[in-house]
Amino acid sequence: MTTVESPATAAERCTPEFRRNPHPVYADLRETAPVCPMRPPHGIDTYLITRYEDARAALADPRLSKDMYGAMDAYRRIFGDSSVALDDHMLNADPPKHTRLRKLVNTAFTPRRVESLRPQIQDLVETLLDACPTGQPVDLLPTFAFPLPIIVICELLGVPPDERAQVQQWSTTVAQTGFSKESRHAQQKAEQSLHAYFTDLLARKRSRPGEDLLSALITARDDDGGLSENELVSTAFLLMFAGHKTTAYLIGNAVHHLITHPAQLRAVQQNPDLVGPAVEEVLRYDGSVESATFRHATEAVEIAGTRIPKGALVQIALTSANRDPRKFESPDQLDVTRQGNAQNAHLGFGHGIHYCLGAPLARLEMQLALTGLFDRFPRVALADPTREAPWMEVPFPAFRGLSELSVVLEPATP
Repeated sequence: MTTVESPATAAERCTPEFRRNPHPVYADLRETAPVCPMRPPHGIDTYLITRYEDARAALADPRLSKDMYGAMDAYRRIFGDSSVALDDHMLNADPPKHTRLRKLVNTAFTPRRVESLRPQIQDLVETLLDACPTGQPVDLLPTFAFPLPIIVICELLGVPPDERAQVQQWSTTVAQTGFSKESRHAQQKAEQSLHAYFTDLLARKRSRPGEDLLSALITARDDDGGLSENELVSTAFLLMFAGHKTTAYLIGNAVHHLITHPAQLRAVQQNPDLVGPAVEEVLRYDGSVESATFRHATEAVEIAGTRIPKGALVQIALTSANRDPRKFESPDQLDVTRQGNAQNAHLGFGHGIHYCLGAPLARLEMQLALTGLFDRFPRVALADPTREAPWMEVPFPAFRGLSELSVVLEPATP
């Protein structure tokens, strides 16, 4: 899809053509309908925000609530009753509850704790790359991009190694659920299994605490006490779910775009100081979170001349905002040397009080993953350069990532 004649409908946003390349549709919306009313597959009218300044303001607007319990009827229709038990966490809360929850999680998820993981992540990168075959096609998603953040977040949380595959499978089912009856049933079973699992795991941590994040969360306290049992379970789920999906897709997106932009890849390989800026540029150019999680208007709000009525759902298109030419010069170009504030102004990790708590960990994993891969295999190439990139098809845009990344790894010549 390259053009739209009217504001995009949910159907247009769910077509294979859109999933392969959503940017022309978003470019049209930024000009013709920057706040676009639509009816997604879940059947609840939603307003989509596409321009950078509008998106940034909306992400921090207290009138756009993240407390989906305040929109319970809509929430239940979209996600089902079983989601409620896992969603009592800071991502779905407004102040003062959000402030309390984030403060408690911050006490356990410290920069020092994240930085202490550097040697472990470095070793894991090398171990995963050691296992990758050379000189023949290999899919980097299951062999490298997904195992890396999964193992890291499981180590951080304290999930035992022999239980990680099952937890990952449940999380994947939750993430890829559509709106059919069968899909909803699978989602509900996975959510119930995750709730039971984390309830049991937390009980084990209480009796045998360790140096892991869940043990720290159990003991975290502030003036109002600690996390309730349901808040602990929900926070464990949030950290597990958000801590690996987004980073895994981001690694795949980064590798794909650097390979298909060889001048940019050469710049990174020739100047290691560009690895950090390259991560930021990929977050802007094609980040793994296409749309922020739902908000709902607690009062009528006017954005870009469009009135959003009280009670309406709002979705913020981060992918569109990060390509807004009003903010970024030549936004459709990948440029790892992008200068000034534009380099870090992207909304890939959100903005405001809900800015991604795990951003430092994701950045660290990304930098070590790209450095390790391109140092070890400087001549990495797509297995079939003529094949169109297989972008993941999801029932409604939330994540943006590849379903496969088949490459040929060639080690450096002696």
